[in-house]
Amino acid sequence: MKSNRDLLVGLFLFLLINSAAMAQVPGLPNASSAQTIVQDVGLGQVKVTYSRPNVKGRKVFGALVPYNEVWRTGANTATILSLPQDVSFEGQKVPAGDYSLFTIPGKEEWTIIINKASKEWGAYSYDAQKDLVRFKVKAAQIATPVETFTISFANAGAESTDLQLTWEHTTVSVHLLADDDARITANIEQLMQADHNENLVYFNCIQYFINHNKDADKALGWVVKAKADVPTNPAYDLFKSRLLLRKGDKPGAIAAAQAGIKLATERKFDEYIRLNEQALAEARK
Repeated sequence: MKSNRDLLVGLFLFLLINSAAMAQVPGLPNASSAQTIVQDVGLGQVKVTYSRPNVKGRKVFGALVPYNEVWRTGANTATILSLPQDVSFEGQKVPAGDYSLFTIPGKEEWTIIINKASKEWGAYSYDAQKDLVRFKVKAAQIATPVETFTISFANAGAESTDLQLTWEHTTVSVHLLADDDARITANIEQLMQADHNENLVYFNCIQYFINHNKDADKALGWVVKAKADVPTNPAYDLFKSRLLLRKGDKPGAIAAAQAGIKLATERKFDEYIRLNEQALAEARK
């Protein structure tokens, strides 16, 4: 009987302490402030919601946050990762949805855990059976200490970004990639069926085909349509030069770049003078 009573008392105290910790006192700020960050990736936005503890003179990793134990990746509720579309994390595909982002810090590498339970307080009820993916990333040391735990996006491109976790003297980085190429290409094909498009539509669609090494003949057809609408834009001469060079037509590429330089000079577009000169140099190699 005594052991059962002690167990009940212990359970009561545990629930009392954790309930108090979970509730924000009205009129008082949380010790660890909350933050939500958003980053465009592909056709959607990746969102991270987390709380930001401070060092406060303590040793963090290997002490306050033990090595080789599951961490909530912040403070208060576990960090929430919201994906509006499928995104690959270090090559591992994660479907659209809301997830908890847990980690297992180590001295030289961390385990990143994306867990299907998206509303967890801390890591107290963490269930490995609900893990969607796990993978390891290298931990790097930084000279200048970071007082407040920070999750940020870096190296952002049109379809990719790096998710960085930084605190005290440690930082880790996770590469994200949204494979939206099929959807984007289908959107472009639909847009280009129109008899006429705005200049910005032509520009972005042609540039996407160039950057992703897609059908050069199709993109050249769009250049002709765009050039007919905006004959004084040297960007389309640049695009034509790059596309013709890809097809092996060096004389055509040279002529297009020279036309672009002439137009850009007349209109005092220094950037397109430089870019067309680069294209000309490439075509002459």
